[in-house]
Amino acid sequence: MTHQSLALVTGANRGIGAALLHLLSERGPALGTSRQGTASGPDDAGLLPLDVTSVASLKALAEQMQGRAIDLLVCNAGVYLDKGQSLSEGYDAQLWADTFATNVTGVFQTVQTFLPNLHLAERPRIALIGSQMGSATRAPGGSYIYRASKAAVLNMGRNLATDLRPSGIAVGIYHPGWVRTDMGGAAADIDVQEAAEGLIARFDALGPDHTGVFETWDGRDHPF
Repeated sequence: MTHQSLALVTGANRGIGAALLHLLSERGPALGTSRQGTASGPDDAGLLPLDVTSVASLKALAEQMQGRAIDLLVCNAGVYLDKGQSLSEGYDAQLWADTFATNVTGVFQTVQTFLPNLHLAERPRIALIGSQMGSATRAPGGSYIYRASKAAVLNMGRNLATDLRPSGIAVGIYHPGWVRTDMGGAAADIDVQEAAEGLIARFDALGPDHTGVFETWDGRDHPF
């Protein structure tokens, strides 16, 4: 039985995720997720419910997606909870726990959950939406929790690339740019359309010979 491949984008209810889902849907089968969801099933055009911090939620979606080949898994769901926090009084332990639950553990569990679907695809790829804020080359101060979570994503992506290379699954980590979204703010450099178009070009170029990269939305290699 032949399974039609598709793209799956987490955190697709707004911002970069919504723009990615829209553009990918114009090219072929694509599904998006959000914590609330608006779809009744994997063939519905709405968003599938998925809370990446919940094992039960991941398992429920995996059961719906059983037997479906995923050729592109975009791990976009993320939070930035410590914006503007004070070093002397902020960054409480719960902020660390909540951020890492989504941005790190949630990403890993998403990849782990959908590995069977990726193995069914002819050209399986995993795209992790990271940030240059996680690079060891940048230390302007502040945003300690978010920066630490994105640094962990960089490390995770490189190790996933190593482990998944023998099975032909390529992994890329991408800085989407400073984008005008709720997270990026109104003063950011580019809009979501420009970011999404650039990212999709990077996803298109991703393959076994290119796995483990950390690139910007416009195609530049970024130092780890």
